[in-house]
Amino acid sequence: MDHAATTPVHPIVLEAMLPYFSKNFGNPSGIYPVALEARKALDDARSTVAEVLGCGPGEVVFTSGGTESDNAALRGAAFALKGKGNHIVTSSIEHKAVLNTCHSLEEFGFKVTHLPVDRYGLVSIYDLEKAINSKTILVSIMVANNEIGTIEPVAGFVKLVKEKAGGKDIVFHTDAVQCPGALDLDVNKLGVDMLSLSAHKFQGPKGVGILYIRDGTPFATQQTGGAQEGNRRAGTENVAGIVGTATALRMVAEGRESNSQHCQRLRDRLIKGILSQIKDTRLNGHRTLRLPNNVNISFQYIEGESILLNLDLLGIAASSGSACASEAEEPSHVLIALGLPPEVAYGSLRFSLGSANSEKDIDYVLSVLPSIVERLRAMSPLASTNE
Repeated sequence: MDHAATTPVHPIVLEAMLPYFSKNFGNPSGIYPVALEARKALDDARSTVAEVLGCGPGEVVFTSGGTESDNAALRGAAFALKGKGNHIVTSSIEHKAVLNTCHSLEEFGFKVTHLPVDRYGLVSIYDLEKAINSKTILVSIMVANNEIGTIEPVAGFVKLVKEKAGGKDIVFHTDAVQCPGALDLDVNKLGVDMLSLSAHKFQGPKGVGILYIRDGTPFATQQTGGAQEGNRRAGTENVAGIVGTATALRMVAEGRESNSQHCQRLRDRLIKGILSQIKDTRLNGHRTLRLPNNVNISFQYIEGESILLNLDLLGIAASSGSACASEAEEPSHVLIALGLPPEVAYGSLRFSLGSANSEKDIDYVLSVLPSIVERLRAMSPLASTNE
């Protein structure tokens, strides 16, 4: 129950990838037959991704993952527009791939505004409007949060930013890594200039990402070398991984409605069960504007890591937050941004569901979780002082 961290490669995806490790192993930049086979696979994959995103194939850049896509988008836009301004706007609950990139850009003279969120994790459009000034060149706000699942009204944000821009360049980037299989990612409906995805979040391979760059968007190439990816990302393409990525993205797009309904049914069953069976718990994130597979719960008076260890012993995989921050000792920056005290943030868990999960899985969690929490609270000095 940790599909927000990663997902298994689908058998159909693996089957599509296998020929490009051996039989069709060529470098797509070559001109002989085995290379041309690889080039055709690369071109077909790009067209598939473009069809899902509603864009042109030339607007699709393949990367090594969501982190590189976020880095390339922010650095590429910031340095391309540095002569016109130095102000970047983002939210306080972005993935660290965005937040830490913004922090590093400050060392180059860029100024960053971190928008607050309300107790549900929603950015206020009024705060966004107030943040934009004559020096603003870039806005990056995620479609849906990876920890609490809250879905932001990105299309409305883009419309506001473009109106405030008044014809000058303000690039709008969005991290949509958690969204394939759950939300429509048509870039023209969203209106964004750049969008990041990561294949292993939607049953594709690890080590492959997608960066959509709208034609005409200012972009300074960050990885230089050869002319691959339209001179926007140098390096020999990971053909097998890219073929798998396109196959997986097409599959989740085609099954999005049924998978969303399935996960939402399980999600609501799990939320209701936890909140009704275990006292002193709270749901984090918005109740309805939420990814269909996300459940984030705070358990007062105990640490989430202790619950995770007990669940692991019973064969249940969950998370205390973003997998990319699992070694951090501080509480989740997302939960702190919601206004939770650190001690409550420490006691939070994320369950993220997938197509293979069933009602039996939910019932099993609900059969063991209350006793785990009760036992841990019995040993907690914090719980005894609040009885």
